[in-house]
Amino acid sequence: MRVLVFFDLPITTSENRRAYTRFRKFLLKSGFMMLQESVYCKLALNSTAANAIINNIHKNKPEEGLIQLLTVTEKQYAKMDIIVGDIKKEVLDSDERLVIL
Repeated sequence: MRVLVFFDLPITTSENRRAYTRFRKFLLKSGFMMLQESVYCKLALNSTAANAIINNIHKNKPEEGLIQLLTVTEKQYAKMDIIVGDIKKEVLDSDERLVIL
């Protein structure tokens, strides 16, 4: 099974930003991997493990914002369509900026 976490947290104040950072770090330390910005995923062995993961997220949620959880089976997760659009690269892959010392 997979547990997917979708969240939209406010970052208007410094306290909101700290809460966002704490929640994101909690997800990463708990073994979640980022699929997209604000979309994280973790593998669970069974529904009991998935429920434990969900309970742990409830205990570590920030005060404000929207957090949504979705549990899917591996078969459902494997059927995910991945559609690649225009890739925006921030890193140059060419030797255009290569510096030889």
